[in-house]
Amino acid sequence: MTIKDYVRWFDSLGLEDVPLVGGKTASLGELAQLLGGEAVTVPQGFAITADAYRDALDAAAVLPQLKALLTGADAGDIGALQVAAAKAREIVYAATGGDALRRQILGAYHRLLDQCGEDVTVAVRSSATAEDLPTASFAGQHESFLHVRGDEDLVEACRRCFASIFTDRAIVYRNDNGFDHFKVALSVAVMRMARADQASSGVIFTLDTESGFRDVVYVTGVYGLGESIVQGRVDPDEFYIHKPTFRQGFRRVLSRSLGAKQARMTWRRGGKARGLATRRTSQTERARFCLTDVEVLQLADVALKIEDHYSARAGRATPMDIEWAKDADDGRLYIVQARPETVASRLGAEIETYRLTGKGELLTSGKAVGEKAASGVVRMIRSDADLKSCAPGDVLVATSTSPDWEPVMKQAAAIVTDRGGRTCHAAIVARELGVPAVVGTGDATRRLISGSRVTVACCEGETGHVYQGDVAFAVERLEGAALIQPKTDIMLNLAHPDQALHAARLPSAGVGLARLEFIIGERIRLHPMAAAHPERVTSVRDRATIARLAKSHASARDYFVETLVEGVAMIAAAFYPRPVIVRLSDFKTNEYARLLGGAAFEPVEENPMLGFRGASRYAHPLYADGFVLECEALARVRRDFGLTNLKVMVPFCRRLEEAGAVLQAMAASGLERGRDGLEVYVMCEIPNNVIQIDAFAKLFDGFSIGSNDLTQLLLGVDRDSEVVAFDFDERDPGVLEMLRQAVVGAHRNGRHVGICGEAPATYPEVAVFLTDLGVDSISVNPQSLGRTLEAVLQAERVGSRA
Repeated sequence: MTIKDYVRWFDSLGLEDVPLVGGKTASLGELAQLLGGEAVTVPQGFAITADAYRDALDAAAVLPQLKALLTGADAGDIGALQVAAAKAREIVYAATGGDALRRQILGAYHRLLDQCGEDVTVAVRSSATAEDLPTASFAGQHESFLHVRGDEDLVEACRRCFASIFTDRAIVYRNDNGFDHFKVALSVAVMRMARADQASSGVIFTLDTESGFRDVVYVTGVYGLGESIVQGRVDPDEFYIHKPTFRQGFRRVLSRSLGAKQARMTWRRGGKARGLATRRTSQTERARFCLTDVEVLQLADVALKIEDHYSARAGRATPMDIEWAKDADDGRLYIVQARPETVASRLGAEIETYRLTGKGELLTSGKAVGEKAASGVVRMIRSDADLKSCAPGDVLVATSTSPDWEPVMKQAAAIVTDRGGRTCHAAIVARELGVPAVVGTGDATRRLISGSRVTVACCEGETGHVYQGDVAFAVERLEGAALIQPKTDIMLNLAHPDQALHAARLPSAGVGLARLEFIIGERIRLHPMAAAHPERVTSVRDRATIARLAKSHASARDYFVETLVEGVAMIAAAFYPRPVIVRLSDFKTNEYARLLGGAAFEPVEENPMLGFRGASRYAHPLYADGFVLECEALARVRRDFGLTNLKVMVPFCRRLEEAGAVLQAMAASGLERGRDGLEVYVMCEIPNNVIQIDAFAKLFDGFSIGSNDLTQLLLGVDRDSEVVAFDFDERDPGVLEMLRQAVVGAHRNGRHVGICGEAPATYPEVAVFLTDLGVDSISVNPQSLGRTLEAVLQAERVGSRA
């Protein structure tokens, strides 16, 4: 009798072999062929085919028994499900213990040891025949075993993998996704372990997991085994790479975020203590990234090759979810899994924008998962027993989550965890369910009280917040005709880099105003002159804080420039190739003074609104060295990252002589107007800008009307004064006349003119007025985009009929 061969080596497999070895292992085979000979490749390994599983069940004649068990477990009774699933696993485990299968497994294993050395350990991973499909990933539903060594342990791990086809979570997942339990079979992959336990590992997505933005590669990493990321035990390092400019040869890490990396999951060799272990990382380890920039770029390069290959095979763009590991023994990077991403890549054309309309006391914050907000009752989960008390609409709060919790998680209003990054289990499940989650708070289980009501807000950028009580929020949906761009460009005002990828999905023509002061004030926190001259900071406390902020950089100067580069580059990359107009810093002296070290450099003024601000600072001895840092950062974004869609704008420029001095200072610092296509705009926010618009047009490429300052200076009203606030009105006939003169004057000189104040969003009639004038662009906050689009489209329709 011919004995069926149940072993297939990776390099003989491809995507067409899913029915034979499951999605995970078929993908490993495809990768082994794609990456053979590359610097980053796939570890050697083999598969035990799904036929082994099917034949074992047939030989043991257990299918009727399994079907009877599962029929009664489909109704959603968690207790009955757990009992039936445990019994089903026992049946499969017993059925897959035959001698013939054992001999084939060990024969392949010994051949692998001959190739890799007797000292290697292997990973034993389940691979279902319905796994890694475009609409269902089956991620985390079945068991995997790491650092397996020796004949008996290997056979045991394989049998337990086969049995894991009937884990509680896998049964529920198949029920929810419409899969027949008995049309899905399990294969097992056995592959050489990369010694990541002594190095690092992580996950790569070829899109942004929160916004679905397609033009980035998102890399996460931790020390040790990557299971700690999935389990949410640690907060990983995070890196973004911009695909379009990377493909053009600009090999740079777009942005990086240092994770806490609280622990390392490792492997203890030999003796009774042999097995997986977790140890705390040192402060030194936490303070440095687990990957070099060179390694991040290597991973980005291979991720793009994988995405391109899978996209070509599928005949459509196919973003990927990829696992990587670094081997401590040979120093190489390996790809250990790749599958199509199934959640963010399926976001449709409808865009939901959540925004808080109320306020509440902030209780804790962490990484935001999703872009929604939700309110509910806190349900603290400290053990599996607490799951029984959960009710639909609760906010689940835990140190981290487990795959076994998924039946309860799907009923939650929101999820909050102490630990984890955007690729941990809680984040993956929340994303798939469309539930907002805040992960990696560090203190949620201490700060939140079970039974109290909270609001979980993930609509305020990359940081998610948990507020006390029910905080009101609004939901705006853009779809259909609202997604059509009018003839007038509708652009966005943007301040925070962490909102850029979300905002980029909105139907805008680019960014009409990106404010440097928000990046400097909230992300850098350091006065530019204090960065240029830390030795002149008089406060001992401030000098110590500056040293702490800059400890990972060569100097305070480098810290300032590099952090500003990352913030600006993220905004420019998100909207590339759409234009992004970055306004140079426009703090007032009292605001500059509040920055770290600022008191040593700022004069005290009675009226900062009309004082040492905007263009008057840039070439002045009191600020010139700080201005150099701003210019250097913007020049690097264009030169080093290839983000030539970045334009620069000069604010509050009072006089022509001042404009000339600023342009000269910019050119001396690498921002020469016209060089490599650089356009320099000026804010049109002082009456003199309008009166002398013909002269200003000779120095600048375009104008952006700042309606707030223009209105207050024209009407003589301090817009910050509550006493005379009633006199501040951008619809005043005099203000409208100034707007008319600005638009007509700019066009008379062939210059672009837009408006970046909120007047068109606040007053639809102003948007109509500007549209009728033929203004080139209107730039508003993301929350105002929908109503501004509607107003302008309506004005253009009326105009076309007139």
